[in-house]
Formats: sequence, structure tokens, C-alpha cells
Amino acid sequence: MAAIMLRLGWFSTGRGPGSRNLLQKVMDKKADGTLDIEISFVFCNEGIDDDFHLYGEQRTQFFDMIKDYDIPLIVVSWRSFKPNLWKVDRERWREEYGNEIRRKIRNRMFDLGILAGYMLWLDNVTCTQYDFVNLHPALPNGPKGTWKEVIWQLIRNNEIYQGAMMHVCTPEWDRGSPITYCEFSIHNREYVDLWMDLDKRLETKTLDEIVADEGAELPLFKKIREDGAKRELPLIVETIRKFASGDLCIKEKKPYVNGKQLNYPYDLSLIVDEKIGDPVDGI
Repeated sequence: MAAIMLRLGWFSTGRGPGSRNLLQKVMDKKADGTLDIEISFVFCNEGIDDDFHLYGEQRTQFFDMIKDYDIPLIVVSWRSFKPNLWKVDRERWREEYGNEIRRKIRNRMFDLGILAGYMLWLDNVTCTQYDFVNLHPALPNGPKGTWKEVIWQLIRNNEIYQGAMMHVCTPEWDRGSPITYCEFSIHNREYVDLWMDLDKRLETKTLDEIVADEGAELPLFKKIREDGAKRELPLIVETIRKFASGDLCIKEKKPYVNGKQLNYPYDLSLIVDEKIGDPVDGI
């Protein structure tokens, strides 16, 4: 029996080159026949005019790319959506915005939603009604939070490994079942001098002071971020490949393989490392 093409709903805020890189990579794989997918639509939660001085040029390029690929584009600016409600009741606003999302996509059939740099928390109903997968920039048992929070927790706890995972989206953010992951050492030879540099700084400052004074410019922090970011694109692409091939599916918000629930996520570290190209800017 011939495999059925996987239909994707693509959700992205489109703020940087990483958003274009990921979409282009997936479409390239579709074009060369190595990824059997179709993108039913791209949903963007920000418009061209939102923070135009910061993201206008990047988002214009992103929207132009979507048009060139002849993919339907749906835009609902969260900044323009019921701003008075946003000011007084964020939870109610989130529910109303979710209603608008579902109204816009209800005639666009898709099997799996991909949160590809989507900078907004999905509402509970949308998250429950559809199957979504999301990237979290940490290992399955690693820290929760934003990528910055994750890295500082790694440094604070002197962790040995960092990585990234794809997980099922559930109303409990970043807590859905992990599907795939990749990992790398942050204590190998490339990191020795960076940890020593941090130790030297800690002789005169606390870590909290270093966080406040240097933030993401700390060399150790920058290296961890760089090594993590360049793995995100191949991890997402290879995860989509497993869904497209039929190896993976989601049932009742749990990943399944050949009819059996996946009890531990796929380790894609080797294949991700093989496919790392130029470092990818933040999605």
C-alpha cells in the first residue's frame, strides 16, 4: 500500500533567518523527493507592521518565500487582536485568540502541526483538538523554560550534556511526551578553556552578577547556544521525516511506533551531527 503524503500545518512567527532556513530546508527535501510532505498553510501570529523596525525586513522576506512556494498564508496579528482584552484578562484573550486560529484553519486539512519558531503559547483547546509538535532547546530530562533560561540552568548546575528535543504539545507547556532528541557534550575539549574562564570570573563575581553584567555575551554561554542552535534544524527535519515515513504517529497525545507507544524518545544525535551544516540563526 502506498504511503499517504503527510500534510503539515506550519506555525511560525517569522522573526529571523532561521524561520526561512527551516522552511526552505523542508521544501528542498520535498522537491528532491526525500520528504513526502505537503504544507497545507503557514500561520503567522505577527504581521509585517508588528515591530517593523526590528523584524519588518525579515518577515517580508519570509512572507515572500511563502508566496514563492505557493503556500497559503494566514496572518492574525496578536498585537492587533482585541488589545483591550489583552490588557485586562490574558487568559480570556488567549482563549479568544485560539478561537480565531481555529476559525482561520478549519478548512485547511492537516495531519500534524509544526511549531517552527512560533513565539506564542497555543491555547488549550487548539492544543487538544489538533496534534502539534514543538522544539524545546533542552534534553528530555533537562531544564524547562526559554533557551536562555535553559542555558543558565545548565551552567549553574555544571551539567555535562546539552541538547534539544521535539515533543508533543499539550496544555501543560514543555511537558508533552518527548519524541526525538539529540545531545552533545558541553565538557569536551572545546569547552575546557570556557569553563576555566568562568571559574576565573567567579573569583570576583557571583554567577548572578555575571548573568546581570554579561548575559548571553559570556563566552561559555555563547558556545553552548551556538552548538545547540545548529542542531535544531536537522533535528526538526529528521523528526518530520519519521512522521512522513509512517514510523511515527500521535494517538491521544502520545507518540506511537508500529502500533506501540514510544516509551523513550528516538536518539537522533548521530544523524543530526552528520547533517549539521552552517550554524543556524535563531528561529
